[in-house]
Amino acid sequence: MNTDTAAAVKPEYPVVDRNPPFTKTVANFNTLDYLRLLTITGVSVTVGYLSGIKPNVRGPSTVTGGLIGVLGGFMYAYQNSAGRLMGFFPNDDEVARYK
Repeated sequence: MNTDTAAAVKPEYPVVDRNPPFTKTVANFNTLDYLRLLTITGVSVTVGYLSGIKPNVRGPSTVTGGLIGVLGGFMYAYQNSAGRLMGFFPNDDEVARYK
């Protein structure tokens, strides 16, 4: 059984690692990935705060919005980092660093 998720599509850019492990993918986050993570988290916290119509609901809805933002921002940054390592996104910096 083939567990390689990228087997059906050919990468457009040089492949640094066809199946990068979690630690390598997270270590490959660049400044833009962290900026996206923080932006998504900040927007989610704000939306969570504004969604709490009653004052005693604002705290829990802010925390929930923040958790959703952190998880969503991390997944988006992880997807971009893994995509660069697997050659699906432009990866000039990764090619220079790892080869």
